Amino acid sequence: METAVANSPQARKRARQAEQRRTHNQTLRSRMRTAIKKVRKASAGNDPEAARQAFQAAVPEIDKMVGKGILRKNTAARYKSRINARIKHMAKG
Repeated sequence: METAVANSPQARKRARQAEQRRTHNQTLRSRMRTAIKKVRKASAGNDPEAARQAFQAAVPEIDKMVGKGILRKNTAARYKSRINARIKHMAKG
């Protein structure tokens, strides 16, 4: 991928800031995805208590991403709802 070359000092600064923001957001998004994967792995192992604990750890991570503008509110709600539904289904039987 070819990067555009900024011509003015302001454009160079904005390009630097955009790159820093992108890498920071990438790190945060990765942390959230890892938390979600831990819940899915625990629920796949048929251990309801471990899945519940992983879910309780993942919810604040998901909510933090909403506060930072990385996820939309409804997207976070959908993630949490689907994970919780999986845990409830596993607990039933």
